[in-house]
Amino acid sequence: MEFELISPVNCEELKQCLSSNQDKNIRLAAGFTDLIIELKKDNVVDLSVINLSKLREEEFAGILIKEEEIRIGSMVTAASIARNVFIRDHFPVLSEAADGLASKQIREVATIGGNICQASPSGDLSCALTALKAFCEIMNMKGQIRSEALPDFFRGPGKTSLGKNEVLRNIVIPSNKSKLIRSGFIKIGKRAAMECSIVSIAWHIQSDENGSVLHAGVACGAVAPTVILCMEATSFLIGKKFRSLPIRDKEHFATLVQHAASPIDDLRASAWYRKEVLYNIAISIFE
Repeated sequence: MEFELISPVNCEELKQCLSSNQDKNIRLAAGFTDLIIELKKDNVVDLSVINLSKLREEEFAGILIKEEEIRIGSMVTAASIARNVFIRDHFPVLSEAADGLASKQIREVATIGGNICQASPSGDLSCALTALKAFCEIMNMKGQIRSEALPDFFRGPGKTSLGKNEVLRNIVIPSNKSKLIRSGFIKIGKRAAMECSIVSIAWHIQSDENGSVLHAGVACGAVAPTVILCMEATSFLIGKKFRSLPIRDKEHFATLVQHAASPIDDLRASAWYRKEVLYNIAISIFE
């Protein structure tokens, strides 16, 4: 396994690296937790890897909390997200997803940007961020920035909208509009640790002082070609009393979540099993 490693140390060097290597076979990497596995499987030749781990600008490597949003640089590790008190208090769904990602050792090096750009249908952080209605800020080699919602960023298993001349700079999460939050993440796998999800669900529900739902996001993983935002199920919750929904409404919500899914049979689980589990964990978010 041989490749050329290029390590820019700031944004200007990164743009220059992207510009000067457009005629080469290039990959971007930071924690290398997924790329090394890929390279061991495939005999890639003439590969140049742009190592992003040396970037220290806040837009790439920091967690910036603003009144209207929180911005998480693509180089921020899963461990840093799990340890962040503000994220744990205000966006528990993301904290829980980060804390359950792979092993402790991998969480220390795996980055949020790398996790998202893998575009895995079972991506834990991708599922949580989709429920939070986060969007990506993407920079090209000229320094121009474009924004894209996560459901649009994901184009299929392992595929994103990123061009060869682009890099994911940060992820932006809109601030909560309410202090009354019900937020969490559940994933089902064959074992508790180091496991890709068979099914996962992420939810972030904001209510007013009377308990009526003002804003909501519900997303599912491992049940479609990409992580999905369950639009009909999310809309169904608006205006309802989340903590006192009658059982018929809970069942209808779970059915809407189930109908949003289009799972397949694979080595880990059947499509039927995934849909049944998804229905059950969708109801469980009200407990």
